[in-house]
Amino acid sequence: MQHTSPRTPGTGTGKGKGTRPGNRHDSRAPGRAPRRPAAADPRTSAGGRSRLPRYWFAERLLSVLSGHRPVHWMLGHTIGRAYEQLVRLAPGTPLSTNGLRPVLRHCDEYVPRPGVIEAFARITTGDQVRAMAFRLEQGPDLRWRCAAVELGGERLTAGV
Repeated sequence: MQHTSPRTPGTGTGKGKGTRPGNRHDSRAPGRAPRRPAAADPRTSAGGRSRLPRYWFAERLLSVLSGHRPVHWMLGHTIGRAYEQLVRLAPGTPLSTNGLRPVLRHCDEYVPRPGVIEAFARITTGDQVRAMAFRLEQGPDLRWRCAAVELGGERLTAGV
């Protein structure tokens, strides 16, 4: 007669149904595909908004114009006069107020034609609310680049 001992579920040799090696920690049964949660809408999830070009650029422009990042951080992400505008504006840190860090509250867009985004952002610093508008253009390499920046309704030109 052979002696058998009761086994703890989830351990063993893997011969019986519902058993798994002792070092296995995932809850999937062997042979089943992993369950994936439903994908969040990038327009509504906090982490997803940074994948939208308008939010990505708004955050970068805000960092430069508030003095938290150097202007050269935007090299390769601007075309035309936009970089010159930033070089002229950044030393004055126009989006910095009383040492408080400005926060991007909302950003939306208008698409006048494919490959062009005209975006506008609402930025708060304490009780102060500021507006920033910028234009993005998609190049032949399909990368978005900032082509123009405006703050508070005034057009900022490189030569002024």
